[in-house]
Amino acid sequence: MRHFDLCIIGSGSGNSLIDESLDGQRVALVEKGIFGGTCLNVGCIPTKMYVHPADLASTPERSARLGVRLQRESVDWVGIRDRIFTRIDAISAGGEDWRRQSDNVTLYRGTGWFTGEKRFAVGEEEFTADRFVIAAGSRAVVPVVPGLEQDWFADGAARRPAWAHTSDTVMRIDALPASMVVVGGGYVAAEFAHVFASFGVDVTVVVRGQRLLKDEDEDVSARFTELLSRRVRLVLGTSLAEVRADADGRGATVVGNDGSTFSGELVLLATGRTPNADTLNLAATGVKVDGEGRVVVDEYQRTSVEGIFALGDVSSPWQLKHVANHEMRVVKHNLAHPEAMKASDHRYVPHAVFSEPQVASVGLTERQAREAGYDVAVAHQDYGSVAYGWAMEDDSHFAKLVADRGTGRLLGAHIIGPEASVLLQPLIQAMSFGLGAREMAEGQYWIHPAMTELVENALLALDM
Repeated sequence: MRHFDLCIIGSGSGNSLIDESLDGQRVALVEKGIFGGTCLNVGCIPTKMYVHPADLASTPERSARLGVRLQRESVDWVGIRDRIFTRIDAISAGGEDWRRQSDNVTLYRGTGWFTGEKRFAVGEEEFTADRFVIAAGSRAVVPVVPGLEQDWFADGAARRPAWAHTSDTVMRIDALPASMVVVGGGYVAAEFAHVFASFGVDVTVVVRGQRLLKDEDEDVSARFTELLSRRVRLVLGTSLAEVRADADGRGATVVGNDGSTFSGELVLLATGRTPNADTLNLAATGVKVDGEGRVVVDEYQRTSVEGIFALGDVSSPWQLKHVANHEMRVVKHNLAHPEAMKASDHRYVPHAVFSEPQVASVGLTERQAREAGYDVAVAHQDYGSVAYGWAMEDDSHFAKLVADRGTGRLLGAHIIGPEASVLLQPLIQAMSFGLGAREMAEGQYWIHPAMTELVENALLALDM
């Protein structure tokens, strides 16, 4: 039986653990899916490569109010798709080839599972390792309702009907559908609704709750729901009860819990992602899993078993690439310096939704801050209140800041509107380094008339 110094399960952020510091060690790298992980292949990167042309395609609607008449003549879906995946597939294949050529790395391709505390199997081969890093990621959730079969969506499944998709498959379709039904109200649903609606598809979004992006600050969530409803058919308060395939197999009908029906040539199941911890037979190791299916880790990314670490979507409540990368760097340090470990910093984890409008957030919502007992100061600053927003004739978007009145420190920042993800960054920096809101506003120049004056004026509007 082969033995390794280190086994890494997952080739996303886990793959980045392997550098020259491990040259003297024998490393096993296990990957059952596309090499490179979720972000590269089916997540952040390809979706944003679709979002940018979608932003361009939706320009006529936004420019008309400024006196510029534009027309969207056509969308070359196949050209966009092939430009995206020609690049991504080459990076994935190149990364895999590079690992295969590494002298000290053995790449295992296939489904793997633990057979003992420090014993692992891939196919018919079993091996041991002194240390393990579980970075096995997550997968799209497929609702358990009549009309949907879970094995349709397994890796390489050939039985999946052409109309049935998750975010893992919808970006590679051969042609734009005339109509589609998106089931879900989170960031995946929001981004794909924007992409396909911008490309001229008749989009219906079916949401279980009363608002889209329900985990955002309530003001942001409510405004986003209102604005997206102007672009797509939005059905709120309706749960998925059944999916009925059309007789000719060219589409399907989504049935709500109230009996309502919505038909489309394509159905996108955007109902979240779940950790892959349940695929690894972790009971054989003693590694604990919480009630949400995530591997339990401490602040050093250690699991309940000595010598086994975990990082990324398989263990983190933040299913974000920048979090997985941060945790990877922590694990890399702790593997090399077990006598002087450092902890992950999850105090101010930002996120963004690249839809139309864009949404970005960090820290506590207003409700969370009040429930935590803070003496809360809140500022609400409209884009249209600053020169650049005025030039854009913006009357829909805003920044909202939440601060502790006593200390003057920011507790949360929430922006909905153009370039929200960029505008949020200085606020993340201020929170991370303890810079007070007033000090941040008054202690530096703010370029006039740049969009960043939105942030400046929001800071000045906080009643401390």
